[in-house]
Amino acid sequence: MAVLIRAFGDIDVAEDAVQDAFAVALHKWPRDGLPPNPGGWITTTARNRAIDRLRRESRRRELLSEASLLSPGHDDPGIPEEVGPVQDDRLRLIFTCCHPALSTEAQVALTLRLLGGLTTKEVARSFLVAEPAMAQRLARAKRKIKAARIPHRVPDGHELPDRLRPVLAVVYLVYNAGLTSPSEPSLCLEAIRLARLLATLMPDEPEVAGLLALLLLTESRRASRLRPDGSLVLLGGQDRTRWDRSLIDEGQAIVRRCLRRNQPGAYQLQAAINAVHADAATIEQTDWSQIVALYDQLLEVAPTQVVALNRAIAIGEVEGAAAALSLVDELDLDNYHPFHATRADLLRRLGRNSEAAAAYERAADMAPTDAERDFLRRGGRASR
Repeated sequence: MAVLIRAFGDIDVAEDAVQDAFAVALHKWPRDGLPPNPGGWITTTARNRAIDRLRRESRRRELLSEASLLSPGHDDPGIPEEVGPVQDDRLRLIFTCCHPALSTEAQVALTLRLLGGLTTKEVARSFLVAEPAMAQRLARAKRKIKAARIPHRVPDGHELPDRLRPVLAVVYLVYNAGLTSPSEPSLCLEAIRLARLLATLMPDEPEVAGLLALLLLTESRRASRLRPDGSLVLLGGQDRTRWDRSLIDEGQAIVRRCLRRNQPGAYQLQAAINAVHADAATIEQTDWSQIVALYDQLLEVAPTQVVALNRAIAIGEVEGAAAALSLVDELDLDNYHPFHATRADLLRRLGRNSEAAAAYERAADMAPTDAERDFLRRGGRASR
């Protein structure tokens, strides 16, 4: 995708050509065996398919003349490797898609769809919008890239910081997609790999360090989130002896370096919150007052409804369920299943069982995984 988008300057042409190439590979490779250079074979085949398509479309004569300047061999993709500060193919294309001519939301959504391996439905869930609405946004972003002739190239070193915010958002959302899709754990590892590359590429960016720390601390608990039967285990019920201490130690060391810099940002503060959780040997020993204070800072730099919801949860551990529920009920997050799950738990703690059961059912209907749906429905049944 990175090579073809750069060569043809058209996302749709590149997507269709790559899909065609993989379809041909599925037919030929089991019969003929793997070629010596599978990646080069895919790229060359996709490039040839793209040129065939352009030849059939007379309205693209200008684009074809540009593409015809490329002359690949049989085993060589033939498209010269672009040099620049970003050496990793996937990270390089993430930077390329995160062009400032697009809105930040369009940059992140398009990159998640093209390169994060997420379906339109999964991208929509990340943005808390309906799937048809997200499909329209993606189509508009592609049209804008084409109409504005936005170049598909690696940004120069001095341009990288301006692209950083959506790039960090993409890596963060790719990790979350893996976390909520047990069948796709490789997304979590890929996000961490990309975060490490970013930290190497931009060692002086505190939010890059914050994101890496956040992902490492979250990853340290991933194995304890599900029981052997696949059922969900909340933070309070997790076996903390299964938490990965090496990831925790690495993440906390990064958090300490961020604190010494004293340039707080959203990812650094989220990492600090996770570091406090990692410090507690049991859920009862958690320093909830410190977590509330960190959420207060986070709400200042990232005043979103989701941050407010998480802060309310922490308030509930300090001031009680009634105080938390009054904050939660002020939020407009009706299409976000953790909102209904949080309300359900708070209502249960207050003894309002019929309301709790309804909230559990609403949350279960919206939950993205079987484990979460089963957990929430068990909570609903227990509240009746």
